[in-house]
Amino acid sequence: MDIDTKRKIDTARDILVGKVPDPKSQVEQITIALIYKFMDDMDKQSMELGGKAIFFAGEYEKYSWSKIFDPRVSGFELVNLYSEAIQKVNHNPNIPQLFREIFKNAYLPYRDPETLKMFLKIIGEFEYDHSERLGDAYEHLLSIMNSQGDAGQFRTPRHIIDFMVEVVDPQKTETILDPACGTAGFLIFSYNHILNQNKVDGYVNLNPEERARLTENIVGYDISPDMVRIALVNMYLHEFQNPKIYEYDTLTSEDRWNDYFDIILANPPFMSPRGGIRPHKRFSIQSKRSEVLFVDYIAEHLAPQGRGAVIVPEGIIFQSGIAYKKLRKNLIDNFLYAVVSLPAGVFNPYSGVKTSILFLNKNLAKKTDSILFIRINNDGFNLGAQRRKIRENDLPLALEIMKKYRQSLNKNGDILFNTTEAKLAHIVKKEKITENGDYNLSGDRYKETLVYSGKWGFVALGDICEFKNGLWKGTKEPLKIINILRNTNFTKDGFLDFSNVAMHPVEARYIDDKKLIYGDIILEKSGGGPTQPVGRVAIFCKNDEQIYSYSNFTSRIRVIDKSRVNPFYLWRCLHYLHFKGMTKRLQNRTSGIRNLDLNAYKAVRIPIPPLEIQEQIVVELETYQKIIDGARQVVENYKPTFKTDPSWGMIGIGNICKNIKRIIDPKKLSGQINYIGLENISKNTGELLGSINSEAPSIKSMKLEFKKKNVLYGKLRPNLNKVYYADIEGICSTDIMVLMFNENKSIPKFYSLILREQWFNQKVINGLEGAQLPRISWEYFKNLKVPLPPIEMQEIILKKIENEQKIIDSNKKLIEIYEQKIKNKVAELWNE
Repeated sequence: MDIDTKRKIDTARDILVGKVPDPKSQVEQITIALIYKFMDDMDKQSMELGGKAIFFAGEYEKYSWSKIFDPRVSGFELVNLYSEAIQKVNHNPNIPQLFREIFKNAYLPYRDPETLKMFLKIIGEFEYDHSERLGDAYEHLLSIMNSQGDAGQFRTPRHIIDFMVEVVDPQKTETILDPACGTAGFLIFSYNHILNQNKVDGYVNLNPEERARLTENIVGYDISPDMVRIALVNMYLHEFQNPKIYEYDTLTSEDRWNDYFDIILANPPFMSPRGGIRPHKRFSIQSKRSEVLFVDYIAEHLAPQGRGAVIVPEGIIFQSGIAYKKLRKNLIDNFLYAVVSLPAGVFNPYSGVKTSILFLNKNLAKKTDSILFIRINNDGFNLGAQRRKIRENDLPLALEIMKKYRQSLNKNGDILFNTTEAKLAHIVKKEKITENGDYNLSGDRYKETLVYSGKWGFVALGDICEFKNGLWKGTKEPLKIINILRNTNFTKDGFLDFSNVAMHPVEARYIDDKKLIYGDIILEKSGGGPTQPVGRVAIFCKNDEQIYSYSNFTSRIRVIDKSRVNPFYLWRCLHYLHFKGMTKRLQNRTSGIRNLDLNAYKAVRIPIPPLEIQEQIVVELETYQKIIDGARQVVENYKPTFKTDPSWGMIGIGNICKNIKRIIDPKKLSGQINYIGLENISKNTGELLGSINSEAPSIKSMKLEFKKKNVLYGKLRPNLNKVYYADIEGICSTDIMVLMFNENKSIPKFYSLILREQWFNQKVINGLEGAQLPRISWEYFKNLKVPLPPIEMQEIILKKIENEQKIIDSNKKLIEIYEQKIKNKVAELWNE
């Protein structure tokens, strides 16, 4: 692409970014404006040749490009005219259906005249005399569009599309489909591939009928109307006069079920919506998972001599669910001849998900009793967030291996890989893949040296990782404010909490060297007091444009060779070792601060199975983690609630309970006793936190005694609505009120819920205004009004909440089970 065209595209985006921050919306606005300008250019060209305007004629003449740029049109008139124009264009009877589709539901998302003037001015600089150049510019525009991650859709890197198209090798007479076409990358690459295959002396040797048939044979479906619009424009700018892109739900609609194709290429959405897909009943495999259904659809819709290639998430390769196994069996029996494993970072910066490409060929699958497996370690780009070009690239060799394998199958001959080829590829008999009934398509597991035994070679961390210490606050110019992640940002599960990130100025010269990239691990190398843990790790999983670094009390761990070690596998291992107490043995104390002996830590040896096995482990643990995260959301967001009825009436709380002040001197007690401080009561749930069992003499100051069925209420701000219903006996802090309720009028457990309600807490806070100490008095507290439902109603409400609590307890149990599953899985690597 020429630099000037790229510059114009980038300038248009820069103008929009302040008013339209979403990259996808930017693409839509540029798309609409480009086609709008294109229609006006075609009208001008027609008039220059002696014809008349077609698009902007009659009542639509006032919307022509020259009219909206009339110097007499004010800024706000321009906004109104352009906004009105793009909304009405699809009703214009003078324009073809293609352009109507492009302008369907189009609108202007901002009303700033200056922004619109600047934007349309740069659009006006585009010339359509070089359609190929404009097509390249549009590809550049699409390349900078963010992924639609919520739908599991990630833009396919163009070099991966090119590899897949080269392998499948579509021909000029064949029909081609992408059932989840997005921006139409596979379709356009297939078209260009066919043109290049039919060049003679640099010119495309296709007659008009062949070109027309070729464009008719290329079809795309997509569920998103926005993607359909973008795909239509992309194909139009690549010489498709009437592109066949349809807004169509491939998985739930039957309208096109009977359409079959010679070639199908796709990178379908990986993510299923909550509750799963609800497909129709014509699929051969019944499932609610989108990845299963898409692969089944592609296989089933290949013509008798059909060929296909589809990118799949790693779950398709080895998941143990019935639908996954049935799908793999069907593929092995009827369609599959090769599996190409891609590196985990191919979809960076959008996702670190591990993927593979399944190559389908109904003819070849019948000729062979084997499957070819190829492992791509490097695809020509590094696996970081920026995906910069590197020298190492296995794709050209993989392409040659695929061609060599196909030729041997067509000739019914044997294939022998040379030493270089054998590093990437090996062939496995189908009977070996099917013998244990799981039809696993992870190629490395069938290499003799890769039978999973749980015993692997161990490697020192210092040999596989780069360690860098924290980023110090800058003192010299130039300084830049960046985000610093600290020990306090570490979560229990080894992730990072970004809700309280420190902002610090640092010297600019440090930034490139010490900023975090996707997949980095932060190690806590220094801690505070005697109970402060050191040696915790957290994984960095952000790809946004903000700069993040790490504090002086941490170190960054970065994997040196990602073709050998998966960073997420390494993180799981290090997290497990800390849990097992390994880092406690490697710490020392200086001036009261606990420090990790970093040299000793680098010498720690961890098991390194083949990368394929590491990635399987990572995917399995991610599945467990998703269950934990979902259950934890339920637990952490649950708060017992109920509606109050005005008919119940209100009463001062002192009329139904007493403030009990039984003072206890713990030193006069002996043995173990339950002691509760404010820190032991959960603000959200009223549950007890931490250890409450203490030696009585070790508790120094005077405390309050409490009995079963008492309600403990924190009277010291900010703990006012910390409330605990006592199902045990013990002593508590004097910062807690011990309330004994009249059980003839009230159920104590019910009123423990009332006291946690936000409206009640606000009443208490109002009583602190002007107080010297942030402490509520009983004299004020006892007069606060609370509802007084009949005892029977209190019991009904409590029963309902107890049933809800059972669900919460089940989720807590689920968290425990799957946290243990993660620990057990990692422990297997140490043969524990």
